[in-house]
Amino acid sequence: MRKDLTVAVAGLGAIGMRVARSIDAGKIEGMRLVAVSANNRQRAAGRVADFNTPPKVLPLDELPEVAAIVVECAPAAVFAELATAAIERGRCLMPLSVGALLDHPALIERAEETDAKIIVPTGALIGLDTVRAMAEGTIHAVTLMTRKPPGGLAGAPHLIENSIDISSLTEPLCVLRGSARDAARGFPANVNVAAALALAGIGPERTQVEVWADPTIDRNIQSVTIRSDSGEATMTMQNIPSTENPRTGRIVANSVIATLRRMTAAMVAGT
Repeated sequence: MRKDLTVAVAGLGAIGMRVARSIDAGKIEGMRLVAVSANNRQRAAGRVADFNTPPKVLPLDELPEVAAIVVECAPAAVFAELATAAIERGRCLMPLSVGALLDHPALIERAEETDAKIIVPTGALIGLDTVRAMAEGTIHAVTLMTRKPPGGLAGAPHLIENSIDISSLTEPLCVLRGSARDAARGFPANVNVAAALALAGIGPERTQVEVWADPTIDRNIQSVTIRSDSGEATMTMQNIPSTENPRTGRIVANSVIATLRRMTAAMVAGT
């Protein structure tokens, strides 16, 4: 009989809690939740107390000690601590703070040495399988345009550093044009999709990004345009923001669950 893969979830916000509950409820075959971590460990223990099998509540760096798969749903500020611990233990790391990964490329090299694996979920994007397939040939250009209601971008470092006020907008405003690296650093909690797209395609410097604060919409809209030697594609996705956290879409938690599910599935469709 196949033994279940053990999973730990770092961060119990809108995404992490949904993922943790799904695993605990047995909705992901072949997975078993063994531990969680959060900034307030006492509060975290209370939140998982009603689980069928309440997981251990541990410090971040102890999650890889007990789990084969570590799902990172925590603030980007603690990414390096968790990622380093998971990779040094040779674990499978599933990060959502993908922008932070761009600033720690040595972790990818180290993963090759320790037999660790880094799996980046598609998240709020569409068509990463197309991007990966095109990357097997030659990609000429990739552009991402991300539009969010102002509340979904509020508090981002780029806005604060450049004194950009989006609180009373009456029409769309482009708040950043630059590379995926620029976008990831300027909006670490908002546009991790830019980093995921860059990693799947032509890298963070060549992937171009526009970030718009748009008071006329109530969804997070991601549009990708790609040109390659195997074809051209334009892909747009409209994501409903999470009720608990408007900075992220509801589909992100679903993406993590789907990624976990394909790790133990007997049949997988898609690249």
